[in-house]
Amino acid sequence: MAQFVKEIWRYPVKSMRGERLDQTQLGKSGIPFDRGWAVRDEADHAIRGAKQIAGLLNCSARYLMDTPAAPVPMAEITLPDGRRVNTDDTKVNAALSDVAGRAVTLWPLQPRENTAHYRRAPVADVEAYLRNTFALEADEPLPDLSAFPPDVLSEISVYASPLGTYFDAFPVNVLTEASLRYMRSLLPDSVIDVRRFRPNFLVGDDGAEAAPVEFDWVGREISMGAARIAAIMRCPRCIMTTRAQEGAGVNLPRDSAIMRALVRETEQNLSIYATVAHEGRVAVGDIVGVKAAA
Repeated sequence: MAQFVKEIWRYPVKSMRGERLDQTQLGKSGIPFDRGWAVRDEADHAIRGAKQIAGLLNCSARYLMDTPAAPVPMAEITLPDGRRVNTDDTKVNAALSDVAGRAVTLWPLQPRENTAHYRRAPVADVEAYLRNTFALEADEPLPDLSAFPPDVLSEISVYASPLGTYFDAFPVNVLTEASLRYMRSLLPDSVIDVRRFRPNFLVGDDGAEAAPVEFDWVGREISMGAARIAAIMRCPRCIMTTRAQEGAGVNLPRDSAIMRALVRETEQNLSIYATVAHEGRVAVGDIVGVKAAA
């Protein structure tokens, strides 16, 4: 089965809908400026995403690449009602607070040394927090967090993201069309769309297999154009996959059946996390190769 890069996605603002690219220069930190901005809850001064603020997924963002990158370019945000506001607009925080239903502020990436900026808010009941974050019912098991490398797990247990980034855990996420077909076979009445799963790369193919084939890539190196990535682990899925996404021509309804299927069939995983082993240009249409297991 021939595989190729079908879509490339970058997300200027964490948890908002992103922008499709024709090509990118993949670097050690992933796609340049991916998740360059994030929203902070002013009640507890913690970085938040759509796990906690569902309305962020009803916004979309695109970079204004002709603006200075210090540390990231300005972005244009399209609000749920279609209005647009730039990240440097004095009214952006008020507009996003209206969307969030609480006081929030928008922040560009901060230096990794600014640990206070990235620190998680205290959680009184860890199990309840995890069940809510991962949209789990009372009889469903908690996700197996031991799959994370110990150094990554220790960092994201204390901070909302790896220091100096707004990623959940790793700089690259890869999803296959075969996984989307698999989910559609499990949930024929659901709207299964790539935007629910927020990959950086959607890998297409010339076949009809319906299975999460990327799970078999974990521990192996994957070539994409001139770049190579190292597949680290399966990606645990959270409540964001079930959230509604509306506005700007998008209509994905809220759908808890997605999480029920993921828990039942894939141990709550879909797509894979990766790091960048070799920097290089990647373009839509590039062949994707998976190195044989050692």
